[in-house]
Amino acid sequence: MIGTGFVLYVEDNDDLRELVVELVTVVLQRRCVGVGSYEELVGLGDEALGCSVAILDINLGPHRLSGIDAYRWLRDSGYTGQIVFLTGHASTHPLVVEAKRIGDA
Repeated sequence: MIGTGFVLYVEDNDDLRELVVELVTVVLQRRCVGVGSYEELVGLGDEALGCSVAILDINLGPHRLSGIDAYRWLRDSGYTGQIVFLTGHASTHPLVVEAKRIGDA
């Protein structure tokens, strides 16, 4: 079980995911678990739901479920922690526009 106080990071880019996990672990001194897809997130189940912060990449790859889908799964599963979206896309990208409409992230 990952547990309360830990950080969840969902990012499809392996190098970026590894870097952020290491930074959170070393700099913030908090355990961070990184997954590369919506499916991996769901596979964590209660472990993901026990984290206090979830950082979600908005675009998880072409023809893949998105960070918006990950957000919905977390909330629909009872996740009460803080959710932050992260992206390199322009503010006009459709997923970014959709993420801006979410009031609690």
